[in-house]
Amino acid sequence: MDQVWFITGAGRGFGRAFAEEAVKRGDRVIAGLRHLPDGDPFFRQEAVLPLHLDVTDPETIRGAVEEGLAHFGRIDVLINNAGFGLSGAFEETSDSDLRSLFETDYFGVVNVTREVLPVMRGQNSGVILNVASQGGLTGYAGSSAYCAAKFAVVGLSEVLRQELAPFHIEVSAVCPGSFRTDFRKPGSMREPSLKVDAYDGTAVRRAGDFLHANRDNQAGDPKKAAVFLCDMVEKGYLPSRILIGAKCCADVKDMLKEQLEDIASYEAASAQTDF
Repeated sequence: MDQVWFITGAGRGFGRAFAEEAVKRGDRVIAGLRHLPDGDPFFRQEAVLPLHLDVTDPETIRGAVEEGLAHFGRIDVLINNAGFGLSGAFEETSDSDLRSLFETDYFGVVNVTREVLPVMRGQNSGVILNVASQGGLTGYAGSSAYCAAKFAVVGLSEVLRQELAPFHIEVSAVCPGSFRTDFRKPGSMREPSLKVDAYDGTAVRRAGDFLHANRDNQAGDPKKAAVFLCDMVEKGYLPSRILIGAKCCADVKDMLKEQLEDIASYEAASAQTDF
């Protein structure tokens, strides 16, 4: 296809898998990394341009976009992938915890997209894939901050999809389920500043214990997810939300069915509120 991909958080996990698959298909990649690699052969290929990128720092974003354009000439696909998790009760999550997570997981998407949009509008084409999560569609006990940020990413993607359609720019929220990345490991999964003992023995603690005990046995294969996503891009039309994983699809379908049943239970009465 010979497209140019701009991928944030490209050093590991989904970002690395997406980058490798794009290169395998003959495309080129601007790889945004918090820490530039030392001796990694993947980032020494001509098709890959590794650049320092902190999605919370507009200056590094602007520099990476400018350098990427100077090197490859265009940006066809943007994947906003950088992010981290936070596991703990809402009451345990300080304002600082919440804002720190939003700075990366939500405003990081905002910051990078703002810099890339004028490029894509000038090309009159482009694809923007905002990596949210199944947790951006369904809330989970112990993940209020993370789910809130990812719900925001999904909402932003829905609106951008409408606003950018006249410029032939497609936007989708990518919502993976549980995949075997290092997302649940220290550095990618953080804990809140506070600890409220009242939550011991509740769903919040059970969720945290599960994440700690299941860091390397998730059902999803990131490389297969990358193949799937690249196939979706090659098809030429992207749905507004791209769910990845068998359980993710099944869980969200069940949730939507419950929501439809809930609406039906009060729809007649609700309709009477019109003038």
